[in-house]
Amino acid sequence: MEQEIEKVNLQEKFNQIQDYWNPRITGELNGQQVKLAKFKGPFVWHYHEHEDEFFLVVSGTFDMELRDKTITLRPGEFLIVPRGVEHRPVANHEAEVLLFEPASTVNTGNIENERTRKDLERL
Repeated sequence: MEQEIEKVNLQEKFNQIQDYWNPRITGELNGQQVKLAKFKGPFVWHYHEHEDEFFLVVSGTFDMELRDKTITLRPGEFLIVPRGVEHRPVANHEAEVLLFEPASTVNTGNIENERTRKDLERL
């Protein structure tokens, strides 16, 4: 079965996102998903028992709070949070972020609350 191969325009996809902390799937490869999300305000403290997470800032900035330090990410910068490390993203203003992580990753990790997203929309 032959698959349709198409490019993805990040800005067009981000323009379709009107809410925060609700990742959308924009691609899949080798059991991993490429997700896009807009961040604004504080998220929840959480960790992922089995998955590492990759965060790449496309526009805006956000702080990744760790228990021992805070790392500020700007456009073109990325951070990998290893599995088991408690973290909390905080964006004082809107940030557009590309996530790359295993398909099994739930956005709130070990926490389940109103921000938990299990069945993600595809853009």
